Amino acid sequence: MIGRCLSVQSSSPNELKFQTLSGIQHLAESRRFKAWFLDQFGVLHDGKQPYPGAISALEKLATCGAKMVIISNSSRRASITMEKLRSLGFDPSLFVGAITSGELTHQYLQRRGDAWFASLGRSCIHMTWSDRGAISLEGLGLQVVENVEEADFILAHGTEALGLSSGAALPMKLDELEKILDQCAAKKIPMVVANPDFVTVEARALRVMPGTLAASYEKLGGEVKWMGKPDKIIYKSAMEMAAVDASDCIAVGDSLHHDIKGANAAGIASAFITGGIHATELGLGKFGEVADDDSVHALALKNDAYPTYVLPSFTW
Repeated sequence: MIGRCLSVQSSSPNELKFQTLSGIQHLAESRRFKAWFLDQFGVLHDGKQPYPGAISALEKLATCGAKMVIISNSSRRASITMEKLRSLGFDPSLFVGAITSGELTHQYLQRRGDAWFASLGRSCIHMTWSDRGAISLEGLGLQVVENVEEADFILAHGTEALGLSSGAALPMKLDELEKILDQCAAKKIPMVVANPDFVTVEARALRVMPGTLAASYEKLGGEVKWMGKPDKIIYKSAMEMAAVDASDCIAVGDSLHHDIKGANAAGIASAFITGGIHATELGLGKFGEVADDDSVHALALKNDAYPTYVLPSFTW
């Protein structure tokens, strides 16, 4: 196990220091953190199968008394996320629960207790999934429209299709959806993005996520409500679920921009898994390969994200 100095709250980026670990055993057995907020894609699994050692690491972490919460930018509801984990061989009972971007989006659209959401209309352009399965809007009282002129806002759950008023989904390419965004920007309607990720790991390949559409919309001058990491909203919900303060938490993730930058903003410690979406940038060719510290340092500075710990994978 390799150790380095810690200085996450450094006032100067050039002073960034992190501790490189070979696994989570030292942190888990020290019981330094009461709650562990775990990303799923790129940390626990790749969407198709668990990463080697991930299930065992979770089980051992549980025996150390850690409260574990899944915090994911998935546009799916929390219950679906937990069922997905079960199907991959994970034991859902090990977790306090799950908070997903999709769950937060559903709750905020349903309750409308927040002033921003209360001001939204009920008609939306719905960008969703096709191959991955469309997202249900049942119980939200929304009217899906296909004509931008009739829309009050955009709801971005996916990047593969346009939701139809009939409830079906019309498959579309990314550039086709972006043309619709051009029209929406001209009308100046806001967007709610239910998955802020730009890309995700899927069977070792990268797939474009709704955050890419949201970033494009902001460049067009559109207003975007980011419902997930790196916004503090998802960390606040996780702390409430686990009944802990920021000083007792650690967030584990593979995205510097979303997981680590989000943890920095929320004031909690973080562990960066190098074998996820940044593997190619870090020159990693196989699972478990250790990244060069200088390469991690440079990439962290580039993303303005400062991890407390760095690990090649989520293993014991």
